[in-house]
Amino acid sequence: MQWIAPSEKDSATTTLEARLWDAADQFRANSGLKPQEYSGPILGLIFLRFAEVRFAVLRAKLQAAGGSARRGSRVDDPTAYQAESVLYLSPEARFDYLLTLPESADIGAKVNVAMREIEQHNPTLAGVLPKTFNLFTSTLLKELLKKVSEIPATLDYDAFGRIYEYFLGEFAMTEGQGGGEFYTPSSIVRLLTEIIEPFHGRILDQACGSGGMFVQSARFVAEHQKNPAAELAICGVEKTDETGRLCRLNLAVHGLEGDIKHGGNVNSYYDDPHNATGKFDFVLANPPFNVNAVDKERLTDMVGAGRRFPFGLPRTDNANYLWIQLFYSSLNARGRAGFVMANSASDARSSEQTLRQQLIEARAVDVMVAVGPNMFYTVTLPVTLWFLDKGKASTSSQARTDKAAARPEPVEGHPDRANTVLFIDARHIYRQVDRAHRDWTPAQIGFMANLVRLYRGEALDLTFGGGEAAAKIREVFGQTPVYGDVAGLCKVATLQEIEAQGWSLNPGRYVGVAAGENVSDEDFNEQLVALNEELEVLNAQALELQTRIAQNIASLLS
Repeated sequence: MQWIAPSEKDSATTTLEARLWDAADQFRANSGLKPQEYSGPILGLIFLRFAEVRFAVLRAKLQAAGGSARRGSRVDDPTAYQAESVLYLSPEARFDYLLTLPESADIGAKVNVAMREIEQHNPTLAGVLPKTFNLFTSTLLKELLKKVSEIPATLDYDAFGRIYEYFLGEFAMTEGQGGGEFYTPSSIVRLLTEIIEPFHGRILDQACGSGGMFVQSARFVAEHQKNPAAELAICGVEKTDETGRLCRLNLAVHGLEGDIKHGGNVNSYYDDPHNATGKFDFVLANPPFNVNAVDKERLTDMVGAGRRFPFGLPRTDNANYLWIQLFYSSLNARGRAGFVMANSASDARSSEQTLRQQLIEARAVDVMVAVGPNMFYTVTLPVTLWFLDKGKASTSSQARTDKAAARPEPVEGHPDRANTVLFIDARHIYRQVDRAHRDWTPAQIGFMANLVRLYRGEALDLTFGGGEAAAKIREVFGQTPVYGDVAGLCKVATLQEIEAQGWSLNPGRYVGVAAGENVSDEDFNEQLVALNEELEVLNAQALELQTRIAQNIASLLS
């Protein structure tokens, strides 16, 4: 199925974003610093602008409320702000104060003091805020403060979040490959959250980067008229200290708190700082792909039923199936996971095939979505989205949809969901943002998420995607929508069919091509890339086997 949406953007927001990015670009041109050196300070000032808007609104309410004879006014009481998930800002830590400083002042030093003041009054941000503003001249900082002040104070909470996410994405593109380690495009994350439906519970990301998975989960909850701070317990792991601080800053921008373990010697392969096994309702992640040189000797005590690696360790020097097992084992009996994975993991052979077979036979694999190229800022390769649901074999859809009080009754889903997997080919569903980048529109995301809901027997949810998504669902699945296989789009495969395909989880093997459609050059290129990835894996396995044989022969002859 092909659905290429026209490019469209809110011109006012786009103009504002462009103006702000131009200001940020002055840092690159005039400071001589690398993006990773100036991105933190710029995001820190945008964060401060947002924090002051929320602070000012609550301060006005506290002033209007006055105070009791016993307690007095709470206008300058930090706990009054913290109780409403708003950061308290002392006079010297407010954006407007910094904005009005003359260029003759040491603005860099003043901003550093402001950041320390914020951390002092808001312990959850201790050690998080940037304090390197002394690297920049007062003239440069004054100009940036003016540009950031152009963000209208009337912008809503979500609009500030979008601007912040825009900057994260722009820095990801500027920083090249490294940027992809901390930023996953919002449309990818949005589909992940729409499909796992994190209404309430504990949520984990063991490769959390800048925290986009948490922000989108909170947005999902808020759009369903609930308070994210009350509904979600956020836990994350990030090996890079700088990126972990960025995650905590991103959470604070959105009025959230989380238990983020980062830096030092924390590494998700070897460490389990949240004691995660069997504890989480939701897992969301975009882990690094095809990592080698993991010390598997350190993992042997974590192998076995009820442990972090329940199905065993792969013989190949590739961590993909370590990540997959970490996500699976972190879920409780009804938990759901959604994560991004290299295409090669869907078809990997040898020991990885054995691990994948066990995962499929555990009835945990729920949905697989093939994603086309150019959806990420820093890599062009296509990827696959994996969705696990430990509860699909034993609990009804109604039990989960009850968490959304306004949902209508569920529809009839697949009669034997426990013994099937839904495959979706979304490679030809996208919006072309520019020559090198694609994303999904809200309608496209809503359509795919509701396709999954039809399969599961859940009620349609058009909170995201609205009427356009509803119209597409009716066009494809009937006026009273009922799931059915659609060539070129989706296919429900039984475990027997999957076994016949060598336990492959590659959607392209099952979905087929719609009538009248030809295999395009792009499809051929994707197939060639996938075959090349498989060849590389096989070559690595052959080299590993050759080395092992040589060692065995050497030991026999010694």
